[in-house]
Amino acid sequence: MKVADAMSHKVSYVSVNVKLKDAAKLIFGAGINGVPVCENKKVVGFISESDILRQFFPSIKEFVEEPLISGDFEEMEKKIKDILNFPAKKIMSKPVTVTADTPLMKAQSLMLINAVRRLSVVDEDGNLKGIITTSDIFRAAVGDQIPVNSEEEYHDWLSRHYDVFVDWEKRLGNEIPDLVSLFKKEKVTNILDIGFGTGEHDIALVKNGFSVLGVEASRLMLNAAKQKLEKLPKNISEKLEFVHGKYDEILKNKKGEFQAAIFLGNAFAHTAENYIKILSSVVGALDPKNPVLVFQIINYEKVFREKKGFLEVNYGTSKAGMKFDHAFLEFYSPDNSKEMLTLNMEILDFDGKKWKHRALNSTSIAHITQEKIEKLLKQHGFNKIEFYGGQFGGTLFKNPFNPIESDWLNVIATRS
Repeated sequence: MKVADAMSHKVSYVSVNVKLKDAAKLIFGAGINGVPVCENKKVVGFISESDILRQFFPSIKEFVEEPLISGDFEEMEKKIKDILNFPAKKIMSKPVTVTADTPLMKAQSLMLINAVRRLSVVDEDGNLKGIITTSDIFRAAVGDQIPVNSEEEYHDWLSRHYDVFVDWEKRLGNEIPDLVSLFKKEKVTNILDIGFGTGEHDIALVKNGFSVLGVEASRLMLNAAKQKLEKLPKNISEKLEFVHGKYDEILKNKKGEFQAAIFLGNAFAHTAENYIKILSSVVGALDPKNPVLVFQIINYEKVFREKKGFLEVNYGTSKAGMKFDHAFLEFYSPDNSKEMLTLNMEILDFDGKKWKHRALNSTSIAHITQEKIEKLLKQHGFNKIEFYGGQFGGTLFKNPFNPIESDWLNVIATRS
């Protein structure tokens, strides 16, 4: 592979005469570790974080000659204004460059040898054409060879934020009454929850008199749920069990033990490549006489047709007590696949003045449609399938499903 296969063509740079304060604003504001310095379009240097920070501290030689200077911070502060007005050419490092035809591993070797994480990509005349970073090389060389663990990696990461951005009071207040009404009508006492997240629905159902087994593929989600379980009274906690593992393996010894199973919060789609096999395992764990299945599935038709792939933005309160200092943006990859989609979540932090990027993660999602879920359920002998529409945080079974307006496709499947 060549540098051209991984480089970014859109690159920030500064001129030789730009002031250090402007270069610093670009570097630290964009969250990058350095920028090329150009004269016209030709790369003549590079300014890194270290180059900038080095100006504010004494060198080893200065420290040896005059050790007390290391503690003269007041004197340093007086010099800051002068330093910030230095031109880029005064502090820039010698550039390390590659061309688009440079082998990718050679570029990586140059980064290691020169202890840098970004290289300027130039043409034969030394003109700036792009940038390549260690992250670019990693993604190009090995990123596609690392299998996506659609049941664990993203969900472990999400577990640290899940209870921050979900309005559980609103959600449970609208969803639990619908579930309780359905299960009492169907004489359900024992419920199986697949992909229970941090356990909020299961705790609420147990408080309403049901027994629940929650199965979760993410160990960190399980840990978050168990912390809540430990705080419950014994008469509640003894009716609730949380277990971790692969869904089909856990359920193979649970034949006919449950009257109902639930997949809430798009949990069914999150089982990705294994959803057909997992559904078979869940059906096998249900009482064949009168099984009840409940699904809460994202309405992808609305997501792509009306929202152009964006799901919603949620705001969360920091655990440190600051108001609305996190934003959680969920969006899907373009609808190019009939089988799989990619769900992305970006987290932004608010420091009281401006929003800053914090983290981004993604996972594979099965593209479940109304037609697809109906076909799967009929194959398993469910001949009464009801479809309802819901909004985020709203009720489950009060409104008919509308492909253009509903956020959720909510499904109840029984064998009448």
